[in-house]
Amino acid sequence: MNHPITDRRTFLRWSGAAAAAVVAGIPRRNEPSFAAESELARFPEKTDLILLTDRPPNLETPIKFFKEDLTPNDAFFVRWHLGVIPTSIDPATFRLSLGGHVESPLSLSLDELRKNFEPASVVAVCQCSGNSRSFYEPRVPGGQWGHGAVGNAKWTGVRLSDLFKKAKIKGGPVDVSLKGLDRAPMPTTPDFVKALSFDHANDGEVIVAYAMNDKPLPMLNGYPLRLIVPGWYATYWVKSLSEINVLPQAFKGFWMDKGYRVPDNPDCQELPTELAKQTVPISRMTVRSLFTTPTAGERISAGQQVDVQGVAFDEGKGIKQVEVSIDGGHQWSAADLDAEIGRYSWRRWRFGWTPGNRGQFTLMVRATNLAGRTQAERQWNRGGYARNVIESVEVSVV
Repeated sequence: MNHPITDRRTFLRWSGAAAAAVVAGIPRRNEPSFAAESELARFPEKTDLILLTDRPPNLETPIKFFKEDLTPNDAFFVRWHLGVIPTSIDPATFRLSLGGHVESPLSLSLDELRKNFEPASVVAVCQCSGNSRSFYEPRVPGGQWGHGAVGNAKWTGVRLSDLFKKAKIKGGPVDVSLKGLDRAPMPTTPDFVKALSFDHANDGEVIVAYAMNDKPLPMLNGYPLRLIVPGWYATYWVKSLSEINVLPQAFKGFWMDKGYRVPDNPDCQELPTELAKQTVPISRMTVRSLFTTPTAGERISAGQQVDVQGVAFDEGKGIKQVEVSIDGGHQWSAADLDAEIGRYSWRRWRFGWTPGNRGQFTLMVRATNLAGRTQAERQWNRGGYARNVIESVEVSVV
């Protein structure tokens, strides 16, 4: 199956134009500290998304698209780390290599992956580790994402464990390293290489995906192959995956040993004046819930019911309940939950509210999972990672 974009010059021409082609300006944040407005831009295979950077492309999904169970491919957020991303891949010559601590190294074409292995699918949330970083106070460095660096999709591909069986793993495997086709303009910048323990990589849930919502992966979301690590932050979901290596020892590399590390406690919590002494690589997602409606600053008519909605998700334990407050957190009421569509999917929630009085209202939402984990009243860490704060939205009743 050919990918729609195979001409590098066409892609670069489109993406360069997208950087300049601002479609609209929208208020970026609810806080007064954000005076700038966001830009919406359109890149190849994408609808109008919120532009963070153009080289490499980092694009945020507007919240309106989270009203759907599955986030459309053209609206799915984009996150790249290194400046040179793959823009021209020949599906006929592309090969995925699997080597290292194996008896039979593999070099697999896309056709071989589709035809020679049992397909596996999972509906799973993909969330950037720094999603919602712009709301941390005090501010921290890094991409200033709103709430839109997340999406929910059906991923289809080959179980990594099936590839291991084909390659015949030698005794004593420890870690698995994973590398994509992106690279840095400067040779001194470390390649983006992530690692999982072999036991995790071999658990039957980690997938090498070639399809997203039953269509080929968009180029900007990792065509032709992307690693899917359900329940874990997207830093492990390596895009344009090309190299898999099984290691008989622990992996050492910048993006595990230095980058993407969080305080060694369940809530990834520390204080600006008291930084955590022990850090660990970020891994499983925390419990979260977000509003899809109403939106910040929306004007609502008194006496008319408002369908307050949103999504909730976690690492895969399952959402037990979602509660909504309409008075800034003084009182909480249970929201209705839609049926589950997968343990790693987000779960939609709904709450009917008929405001009787006019004025300003602060709506809040918090989720609790089946393991008893819930959202925190406040949170901060130096990386702006793994946010799980109770979210709020202010509306006007007129």
